[in-house]
Amino acid sequence: MAQGQTPVTPQDGLTTRQRRNRPLVVVHGGTGKGKSTAAFGLALRGWNQGWAIGVFQFVKSAKWRIGEEEVYKTLGRVHEETGEGGPVEWHKMGSGWSWSRKVGSEEDHAADAREGWAEIKRRLAEETHTVYVLDEFTYVMKWGWVELDDVIDTLTNRPGYQHVIITGRDPHPRLLEIADVATEMTKIKHPFDQGQKGQKGIEW
Repeated sequence: MAQGQTPVTPQDGLTTRQRRNRPLVVVHGGTGKGKSTAAFGLALRGWNQGWAIGVFQFVKSAKWRIGEEEVYKTLGRVHEETGEGGPVEWHKMGSGWSWSRKVGSEEDHAADAREGWAEIKRRLAEETHTVYVLDEFTYVMKWGWVELDDVIDTLTNRPGYQHVIITGRDPHPRLLEIADVATEMTKIKHPFDQGQKGQKGIEW
């Protein structure tokens, strides 16, 4: 593909400027490594544009400290102190959503997931963030912890200019249907296959 040239000529009646400023649903699926990493990299570009970033992790344990979390919290402080970049919020279900301060257990993870999704819906309605990272959200959809129809309707009809990035294995076909960008990470090789566990600076 030639640089800057699309393979088709769109017939949507939009101008080039309008088409280049459309809010996107982005899905990173597949069995390979890099789904969350790619999502955080995309959100980093948004932060550099001065966009408000909201990260919502749905599965990871409260005890798992990932490097991106510390980096984004630092970037949030940079914004508060200097005005550079955009504001950042980071919420993790496993530690109890920050707005409720309720530590979850195995028994109420489904309820916590529904609570998290309800909060995201509220924020989408109020256009709180420009970029939403819903990390490992495909799992709570697959397990039936949130209603598929509700997710599809909310994402399809969200107002304003809000990008939503969803990560996790086995994204539902209906989610892929409404996605503007869908990428499958395919594992070719991984140290885990040789018995090596996660590595500092690589996995966290």
